Amino acid sequence: MSVKNCEKIEKSQVALTIEVGAAEFEAAVEKAYKKMRKNISVPGFRPGKAPRKMIEKMYGAEVFYEEAINNAFPEAYEAAIQEKELRVVGYPQVEMIGDCSAEGFTFKAIVPVYPEVTLGEYKGLAVEKEEVKVMAADVNARLKQMAERNARLESVERAAKEGDTAVIDFEGFLNGEAFEGGKGENHSLELGSHSFVPGFEEQVIGMKAGEEKDLDITFPEDYHAELAGKAVVFKVKVNEVKAKEIPAIDDEFAKDVSEFDTLKELKADLKKKITEERQQAADRAFQDAVMEKVAENITVEIPDAMIETQCKQFLDNFKMQISQQGIPYEQYLQLTGMSEEQLMADAKEPAERQVRMDLAMLAIIEAEKLEATDEEVEAELQKMAEQYNMELETVKKYLPAEQVKEQIVSQKAIAVAVDSAIALKPEKKAEAETEAE
Repeated sequence: MSVKNCEKIEKSQVALTIEVGAAEFEAAVEKAYKKMRKNISVPGFRPGKAPRKMIEKMYGAEVFYEEAINNAFPEAYEAAIQEKELRVVGYPQVEMIGDCSAEGFTFKAIVPVYPEVTLGEYKGLAVEKEEVKVMAADVNARLKQMAERNARLESVERAAKEGDTAVIDFEGFLNGEAFEGGKGENHSLELGSHSFVPGFEEQVIGMKAGEEKDLDITFPEDYHAELAGKAVVFKVKVNEVKAKEIPAIDDEFAKDVSEFDTLKELKADLKKKITEERQQAADRAFQDAVMEKVAENITVEIPDAMIETQCKQFLDNFKMQISQQGIPYEQYLQLTGMSEEQLMADAKEPAERQVRMDLAMLAIIEAEKLEATDEEVEAELQKMAEQYNMELETVKKYLPAEQVKEQIVSQKAIAVAVDSAIALKPEKKAEAETEAE
């Protein structure tokens, strides 16, 4: 293998022209022959026993070339990458140059590589930081949420209304034929949650337990292709109607849901917790805003492959989240009318922001020559062991020290920008609410 040309092109890509010589190609052809001979029929020879020269004479010398190219390409490509010390971040685009012969072949590979990053300003950046206040309405809203969570669903004999939960069997039909993903049994549907296709829940309102009904539904035009704009019929049976019974918010409620004896004590505790939550959120938002500003200030050409990889990571995380909620991914697509292509397209902009932030952080690490000591790694592992109530050796077994080292260095890089940043007060807003006591 020899690299005939190596040049940088747009979007952090490198164009490699790679030649595979006669000796290397001959070895690849011999390998192809040994793999393919058992499937090639030659009169007078048992399958797999025909000599290579005989096969080439019958079918032409090129009979093994395609397989040989497939054999030779990966090794030649990897050798070229190592020779030129390229940090590859995606798969290459490959095209043949000229014809393949016994003397070998030449191909061109467009390779996305780790981009060169030029840092702009990253210290002393001025960014708004939210001031944390907790109003009486905030505490009351949290109390209401707690009451909602502790509400009981009681079976009722009346017709279903908004806010109730209807336990239903349903099946969807398009032109009289049941369609995939349109069936469910004993499904608990909160009316007014808008979790089903538009028009469905509205028609269940007013139905009673034991009642059956055909719902005429027209899917939105932006639904996925198969059902977009189509008129369908859902056959629905209501098995049960359940209404929420929300407890009164008083001292007895406080005793039931907390370690406190009075509602006043519970409110004070909630104010403290909400304040801590909001302060943490404000700190995270400030950190993100600082790093976004650092990312905006860098000069870089990001290869498409890095953004696509981040999009896929976002999508994988999303699939995991909805799976943990008990929603099969395919059913989610069916019910929302989304497609994987749309999800990937929606992820592109946030993916590019994330990649820029990651590149900015790594550039700070390099500029500041940041490192993590063995003592810092050990302390972090010990902290994790205590946090998750695990033995230190168990944590070390499942969490490589190198990964912890990367986390520590990343945190140091973020701290360089955040600790030097100037926190600006956000513009004043009219406050009509009373601060919680």
